[in-house]
Amino acid sequence: MSPALPDGESVPQDGSLPSWVASGADSRGFGVYVHVPFCSVRCGYCDFNTYTATELGGGASQVNYADTSLKEIDLARHVMDRAGLPSRTANTVFFGGGTPTMLPATHLAKILGGIKDAWGLTEGAEVTTEANPDSVTPEYLRTLAQAGFTRVSFGMQSAVPHVLATLERTHDAARIPDVVSWARDAGLDVSLDLIYGTPGESLVDWRTSVETALETGVEHISAYALVVEQGTKMAAQVRRGELELPSEDDQAEKYELVDDLLTAAGFEWYEVSNWAKRVDGRLKACEHNLAYWRGDDWWGIGPGAHSYLGGPGTGDTEPDAGMRWWNVKHPIRYAALLESGESPAAGRERLTPAEAHLERIMLQIRLSEGLSIAALSSEARQRVAAHIASGLVEPKPAFAGTLKLTRTGRLLADTVIRDLTD
Repeated sequence: MSPALPDGESVPQDGSLPSWVASGADSRGFGVYVHVPFCSVRCGYCDFNTYTATELGGGASQVNYADTSLKEIDLARHVMDRAGLPSRTANTVFFGGGTPTMLPATHLAKILGGIKDAWGLTEGAEVTTEANPDSVTPEYLRTLAQAGFTRVSFGMQSAVPHVLATLERTHDAARIPDVVSWARDAGLDVSLDLIYGTPGESLVDWRTSVETALETGVEHISAYALVVEQGTKMAAQVRRGELELPSEDDQAEKYELVDDLLTAAGFEWYEVSNWAKRVDGRLKACEHNLAYWRGDDWWGIGPGAHSYLGGPGTGDTEPDAGMRWWNVKHPIRYAALLESGESPAAGRERLTPAEAHLERIMLQIRLSEGLSIAALSSEARQRVAAHIASGLVEPKPAFAGTLKLTRTGRLLADTVIRDLTD
């Protein structure tokens, strides 16, 4: 069961936004996220807003999902126009889920076509879809590339069969080199997502997964520590003693191993859990995720999707610096609202300048480019020296005014963030 939506203020039926969200928009990028909530099975560790095909029907079915998404895209364009937002093309588009590639490639192309019609795409825009290795064929990937997709991110997770079984992943690890080759032949950039810290995964298992990913020749790899969320099947297995979670030391050792292996292979870390290679001098980072971390605007399409448009400006009663909102979670309710001409938004919140500033600090600290120490409060700036002494912050950049985490600092990023934002 995916987590409950946050509380928030109500949203007008037509989705209208206050005019102050348009303030400064010309200086911010704009991206589009499309949530496709379908999976063939629900993995035991997953708490995302996903559904299997047999759970849904009507306007929420896979067959009708592209047309339903187009309704929200049309609504979004009109809402943004009424709020006075300037005309901006989308710098990035990201299809996530769920498994977007559970839909036919022509349906993903149809949704992307709706985005192009509504906003247009910036020249060289990054257009990514997530995919499971067992959900694509060479023809499928060629269709995506022909439609304007530029990048695919495969949920590899592991190369070790017993680890995949514990995660309840459906693909065969031996398929990974094939799907990477098919994607590259189609002209798509490729990323592989890995998970470390699965119950029963040894350090040798983890090394095997990382080395297998490297052997494919991809230019982007993400490695995330497994987090077992309450309410998931895996959380119940852990509670019953059927699975044993790894120690923090085990997690740290695996992070250090992936960082060592990727660095030796010519990758650079650019966010705590993400590494990329340079091609023709350009780091092949995920531009869509960087847009989130740097505070750009985005509209989230789909059930449970979140959106954000910034400010700052003057709200009804106090200064505001951004508006965040989220759609209803269930696809049937989502489809019904759009069919009736109403916004699918379930709630929203206004961020004050102080709240927006705090979020920016929390996100930018995680980036290799670092954070300007001047952005911290005077009290927090005085604590930076202690983090340098503890080996969590790079000394040379700090003396020049930029806070950058060391590798140990990356392992303890949440601790650093808490200390510098309290």
